[in-house]
Amino acid sequence: MFKKVMGIGIVLLGALQVQFAAAENFSANIGYNSEYIYRGIPQKTSSAFAGVDYELGGFSAGVWSADVGDGIEIDYYGAYGFEVGDFGFSVGGTWYTYTGDFDDDYIELNLGASWNFLSFDAAVGEYKNFAGPTLSYQFYSLTASHNGFYGKAGVFADDFEGAYYEAGYGNNLTVSDVDLFDYAVAVIYSDSTLLGESDTNLVLTLSKTFSF
Repeated sequence: MFKKVMGIGIVLLGALQVQFAAAENFSANIGYNSEYIYRGIPQKTSSAFAGVDYELGGFSAGVWSADVGDGIEIDYYGAYGFEVGDFGFSVGGTWYTYTGDFDDDYIELNLGASWNFLSFDAAVGEYKNFAGPTLSYQFYSLTASHNGFYGKAGVFADDFEGAYYEAGYGNNLTVSDVDLFDYAVAVIYSDSTLLGESDTNLVLTLSKTFSF
């Protein structure tokens, strides 16, 4: 299944390359996390990140990287999204890689659905696990958002276990009609099954997106 996900991503990128000369749908982003936490799991305190994305109709693809201390995390992803009435749906894949020994590769299939202020995301993946046995995992999250405020609950299944809960607010800072940067503040609680002991973190994120 995961080889299929990677194959779909390669075909998608190849199809997008044909359109690159005819469309300007690129964007880039840079930013900073006071604490880089992904799916409730702390990665690094004080982490910079950057990425590049391309969109064409309902298709999107991109690469994103972040400082994890022992090397750089580099993620490659692609997806297709569409709407049916008030509902939105997406299907795609993500490949998480690392330049150092911080972690090993993850490859996953991503599914999403949204309606009004609610969104649901699912991931089914494999973790290469260095010299150990390859592990399988599932991740599910439900997010409610309104006027910049949001709440999220996420849970792991299969070879991974645990849950986390997140609440926060995000917006952009504008001065004299000039957008300076985006900011977000979040409180993240990770349960003891996920981390070995429960943990609560306050996270500040600053970012800027450029279209070109």
